[in-house]
Amino acid sequence: MGSFSLWHWLIVLLVVVLIFGTKKLRNIGGDVGGAVNEFKKAMKDGQSPEVTEDGAGKTIEGEVTHKTKQ
Repeated sequence: MGSFSLWHWLIVLLVVVLIFGTKKLRNIGGDVGGAVNEFKKAMKDGQSPEVTEDGAGKTIEGEVTHKTKQ
């Protein structure tokens, strides 16, 4: 009773196609694909730091050598 066999997945796919229809499934697939592409684009754009006029958003790299008490 562990994982489903190939026949189980084919029956599930057939039921989903009968319920939703191929056109609606195609639209859902396109929407999901577009969302994934937008997410990847946003992640790629977010990797480079944006520097504004006041310096906000600037990435400063360094190493902590000692800690002071405040």
